[in-house]
Amino acid sequence: MQYHTPSSFDDAVALAKDAQGVTRFLAGGTDVLVQLRADIVTPDVLIDIKKIDGVSDIAREGDGWRIGVAVTGAEMSEHDTLAKEWPGLVEAMDLIGSTQVQGRATLTGNLCNGSPAADSVPAMVAAGVTVSVTGPNGERKVAAEDIPVSPGKTSLEAGELVTAVHVPARGKSGGDAYLRFIPRTEMDIAVVGCGINLRLDGKKIVEARVSLGAVAPTVLLVEDAANAIIGTELDDAALDALAAAASAACNPINDKRGTIEFRTHVAGVLAKRAAKIAYERAEAAS
Repeated sequence: MQYHTPSSFDDAVALAKDAQGVTRFLAGGTDVLVQLRADIVTPDVLIDIKKIDGVSDIAREGDGWRIGVAVTGAEMSEHDTLAKEWPGLVEAMDLIGSTQVQGRATLTGNLCNGSPAADSVPAMVAAGVTVSVTGPNGERKVAAEDIPVSPGKTSLEAGELVTAVHVPARGKSGGDAYLRFIPRTEMDIAVVGCGINLRLDGKKIVEARVSLGAVAPTVLLVEDAANAIIGTELDDAALDALAAAASAACNPINDKRGTIEFRTHVAGVLAKRAAKIAYERAEAAS
């Protein structure tokens, strides 16, 4: 195995372009190292990007945020301003693993692992997060929901890697939330996850994004669910319409963690609960 520590993303891309065999990028390592030790994947080339300038920074980008690809969940949780503006996103990341895992796990790794049950990804999608992708053909920006394409697979092309996470400006009267259902109290994989982000004008919802995890081959952006609450004050009828739209979008599987019927029902329940939390946060920010 070849192990590289490039000092720039251009160097990382060049290494990946010239690599022979299986190549993996290492940021946090909570997926790659586990897969390596379990003999699931044995990379021929391992490119560690943690020594590149800026990868561990959380910085303002206009009125939004630029989060480095090696920023850990623990570092996000400890950033008071980010947590205040985007509590749902930070809370979703904080649900991943143990305290030890939190010291290594990253948004980028959670996204690029391609798991439909990833906790931070529905929150990223609901927030409207985009990522910078750098490769042999230059740089492009991609919506978070367009990165995973199937379980364990992404839309990244050969030699490409995510080089930054961009969180949009929070703005006024906005709030987000993420909830999941798991069989145990912590450190488990989501049976269903739901992220909701919305904005108010007075009491009325004027913008919304709803995302579901673990109910389809990829994390879903559910426009019908968002449309169910836009223009409402989140009354009971709106919540029921939201739940119905969320459940209708589900295309889950049966497995030992949950049945199709259970996941479909829980998606609607979590959507209602997450919407109430996001709405309360938006009211508090008004």
